[in-house]
Amino acid sequence: MIFIHPAEPQPVQDELPPADGDSEADGEEGGAQELTGLFVEKPPLEVTAVAGSDITFIAKVDSTTLTRKPTMKWLKGKWMDLGSKAGKHMQFKETYDRNTKIYTYEMKIIKVVAGDAGGYRCEVSAKDKCDSSTFEISVEAAQQEAPADILSSFKRADAGEDEGDLDFSALLKAAKKKKRPEKEEPAVDVWELLKNAHPSEYEKIAFEHGITDLRGMLKRLKKMKVVEPKHSEAFLKRLDSCYSVEKGKKIVLRCEVVDPDVQVKWLKNGQEIKPSAKYVMESLGNVRTLTINRTSLADDAAYECVVGEDKCFTEVFVKEPPVTITKLMDDYHVVVGERVEFEIEVSEEGAHVMWYFEDVELHKDKDSKFRFKKDGKKHWLIIQEATLEDIGMYHAWTNGGHTKGELEVEEKQLEVLQDIADLTVRATDQAMFKCEVSDDKVTGKWFKDGVEVLPSDRIKMSHIGRFHRLIIDDVKPEDAGDYTFVPDGYALSLSAKLNFLDPPKIHLDTTGNMVSQNTIIVVAGNKLRLDVEITGEPAPTCVWSKGEQAITATEGRIRVEARKDLSCFVIEGAEREDEGNYTICVTNPAGEDKAMLFVKIVDVPDPPEDVRCLSVGEDCANIVWEAPKFDGGAKLKGYLMERKKKGSSRWTKLNFDVYESTTYEAKRMIEGVMYEMRVYAINSIGMSPPSISSKPFMPIAPTSEPTRLSVHDVTDNSCSLKWLAPEKIGAGGLDGYVIEYCKEGDTEWVVANQELCERQGFVVRGLPVGEKINFRVVAVNIAGRSPPATLGQPVTIREIMEHPKIRLPRDLRTKYIRKVGEKINLTVPFQGKPRPVATWFKDGKPLDEKMVSVRNSNVDSILFIRSAEREHSGTYELVLKIENMEDRANVVIRIVDKPGPPMNVKVTDVWGFNAALEWDPPKDDGNTEITGYTIQKADMKTKDWFTVYEHNRRTNCTASDLIMGNEYMFRVYSENLCGLSEEPRMAKNTAVIAKTGLEHKQKGFKEKDMSCVPKFTQPLVDRTVVAGYSTAISCAVKGNPKPKIVWMKNKMIIGEDPKFLMRNNQGVLTLNIRKPGTFDGGRYTCKAVNELGTDEVECQLDVRLAKDLEPK
Repeated sequence: MIFIHPAEPQPVQDELPPADGDSEADGEEGGAQELTGLFVEKPPLEVTAVAGSDITFIAKVDSTTLTRKPTMKWLKGKWMDLGSKAGKHMQFKETYDRNTKIYTYEMKIIKVVAGDAGGYRCEVSAKDKCDSSTFEISVEAAQQEAPADILSSFKRADAGEDEGDLDFSALLKAAKKKKRPEKEEPAVDVWELLKNAHPSEYEKIAFEHGITDLRGMLKRLKKMKVVEPKHSEAFLKRLDSCYSVEKGKKIVLRCEVVDPDVQVKWLKNGQEIKPSAKYVMESLGNVRTLTINRTSLADDAAYECVVGEDKCFTEVFVKEPPVTITKLMDDYHVVVGERVEFEIEVSEEGAHVMWYFEDVELHKDKDSKFRFKKDGKKHWLIIQEATLEDIGMYHAWTNGGHTKGELEVEEKQLEVLQDIADLTVRATDQAMFKCEVSDDKVTGKWFKDGVEVLPSDRIKMSHIGRFHRLIIDDVKPEDAGDYTFVPDGYALSLSAKLNFLDPPKIHLDTTGNMVSQNTIIVVAGNKLRLDVEITGEPAPTCVWSKGEQAITATEGRIRVEARKDLSCFVIEGAEREDEGNYTICVTNPAGEDKAMLFVKIVDVPDPPEDVRCLSVGEDCANIVWEAPKFDGGAKLKGYLMERKKKGSSRWTKLNFDVYESTTYEAKRMIEGVMYEMRVYAINSIGMSPPSISSKPFMPIAPTSEPTRLSVHDVTDNSCSLKWLAPEKIGAGGLDGYVIEYCKEGDTEWVVANQELCERQGFVVRGLPVGEKINFRVVAVNIAGRSPPATLGQPVTIREIMEHPKIRLPRDLRTKYIRKVGEKINLTVPFQGKPRPVATWFKDGKPLDEKMVSVRNSNVDSILFIRSAEREHSGTYELVLKIENMEDRANVVIRIVDKPGPPMNVKVTDVWGFNAALEWDPPKDDGNTEITGYTIQKADMKTKDWFTVYEHNRRTNCTASDLIMGNEYMFRVYSENLCGLSEEPRMAKNTAVIAKTGLEHKQKGFKEKDMSCVPKFTQPLVDRTVVAGYSTAISCAVKGNPKPKIVWMKNKMIIGEDPKFLMRNNQGVLTLNIRKPGTFDGGRYTCKAVNELGTDEVECQLDVRLAKDLEPK
């Protein structure tokens, strides 16, 4: 029995000098390693320690260039983390020097034992930096017996290469119980306790003092404990203190009694044992024996032999090594009715093997078609007659291994009446392979090792009836091999082997690390030992080689060892460079044999590649990645995924169990937050470095389903649908809609639109007449498809007859008046089924399509004129026809223009301060009635025109309040709906207002010349404004005659852009800019021009965004 006590880590005080007998790693064999990377001091490459002494290894790391505290791991072999082994045997220490910023890491092994020998590695990592150092420990036996030590004494004597301490503390960590602080107690001599204790108390004492190997303790106790002869009236010789037996073996408990006729009782854990086939009790003179046959774990107990009131005690320990599978299961390919035998071989006889078909365990009493057989270490699963239902994967499990094989069953097509048999022949003998099939017309081919056999002088093939023969005369060594007969046209093959006696032969063991007949997988750093059995007479000579280079060394890392009938090839500490093809060649006078082996060195895989987000949801995302380019030489088991928010350095694990697929749905994410992903690859060796982080992605949810889906129209081959936008759109927006349909009763939906429909309506065409069709609409955005909106009932595809009807809009029922140059776009809706034929006429004649554009649809007709002209005026008639039914509607279009000037304007009378004017209407009224006239007057001296009347509807008027002594001229504009005429008509004569009464003669007056060149009295000022807020720039100018003002931006004249408003108020010039953008910034210029000269001013206008102006 094994009792596990978790070893508690002992505190290590800072800066303690090594104890007597300790050995510092930096003072042992092997010089210090070369300093590289993060280390400033490494453990020595090779260290030799004396068994029973202490040893300390030191590594120092410089953290001056690191952003965070480094993490140190001490590893044994390739991946065993020693951190979980911390306790009385191994102690770890970490110190930090604030002045030099150097971390010092120590690993101390207390009381070194032989099991501590091997390769070690210390690995330090800090964020994106990593470094490691390897070293080797060799253990030598002590010169003299060291003081007794409990932990170092409990080494298994029969452990072989696994010799060493058994540390089960890591298995007990799951308990995670808080321990009460222990009180310091004086040292206790465990051996004194054990010597004086009853054997039934050994278990308790071992548990209290952390002893994990109870068998070793009992053996040591037996050697150390001096058993004083105790007078016994019943026993001459008592039972041994303990017995050890392997599970399934027989054990005999023996003692001697004083009285040869006395009866004894045997007890197990205090209960009397009854005689049976398992427990055999014998008496032979004074000797009493208890034989336990086929021991099991239940026999691991305390036993007593009782004579009267006297007893003797012992304990039996049953060892159960894990049962491994030494021969793996093969795949089978058979036909219906054939017998299938899945065979495996395990490491122990009588081991329990569980058989599974797919995920269902097979039992003998439940599945009568399956038979189970075992013979020693071999186990079989037998299917007497295979059927198609037996196709699948079969598994075999033991407590220490697993294997599987696939069964493929084909329908029986050809029956084999006589199979070909293996042949063993000598040189120059004749070999004949013979088989019989059920069909005498079947032909076939013979193959040797997969290559077709062709007839020759020595090789003859015959086919007589149902018998097929292959005869080889004068057999030679090269004729040996696997021969197969394959009937033509059948998935069937008959195979047999031709064995040649004399030549040497290489027998490769395909178990263990060999995954195929010529490939061996070795984990980097491990030892490869390949024992190859060689046969042949006389004894052949063996040569190993890698490529063209022969391997002759008998010592060293790569060596060849020769034994009787065996050739051993050894690689110590396999390295990547050791991978390659190795050849073994055996020769003797009878011939030679060669075999090629491929040694594959496996390691952890490379990181996965091309991690990317395929699609997102409201709180999830689908992540895909590519498998690593290099899988480490071992099949990938799966992946581990991590994610983090963008900008964060904290990664969160998404799965704790290995995930096999390369597609993963990450859940429980926050919508609108940017995330990044990375992936680790895992094989049987370990975990790869992390992959490169994916591009940031944001979870976005699809929209809700579209609303109010309805049928708008139905024809013989189409259906028009309409709907409203989804109620919930979300951050992903809305890209469009997908329309799908299917026949009533079907489940396969057909997509009607190849591209996304952006409108909220669609016409599905090409539908079968009379069928009942279901329709649904799905909204699509960047996150994917929304739930579908489905019509409640199917739609019958059949057009409904409807009379043609023009629904003329109200504004087209009267005259439709537009100005010359304007665009005309008339939409006239109509209805009717099937689709009506719409035709336009103008003034009773067919419409000229060169002048007017027409577009007809199912529900309306559009008449379009890009730029209206006077000749487009007229009566337009729309004719709507469905077979012999029709409907008509007229639209009167009038294109109007500005009128011409009035005719015959003249002054008919002048009296006082008044003048009478008359004129005739214009010849061209602009295709609309004249609404009035505008009359203006001008003094002959100043020639400045002033309006006398506006909108005068008569063709005459009287101008009053004229100034006496002045002569006036008159002009008249005609006016209609489009405005004033382009040109006025001047009166043919003038009106002179005569002076009356006294005449005052004034002295001559010389008018002062007020002319001056334009000059800006107030310049423009540079400004910085905020985008989106209207602004203005202004300046002041003087000049006579009144100057013309021109505004420019970046030397380009600002035209009639509605964004800019230019004002001139008494020489104060203002340029208003409405809601400027960043593109409105630049150099603005104001230029004043008159006939005397020009002047200009400039300013710089900068437009900034609001966020750019916020204080940082």
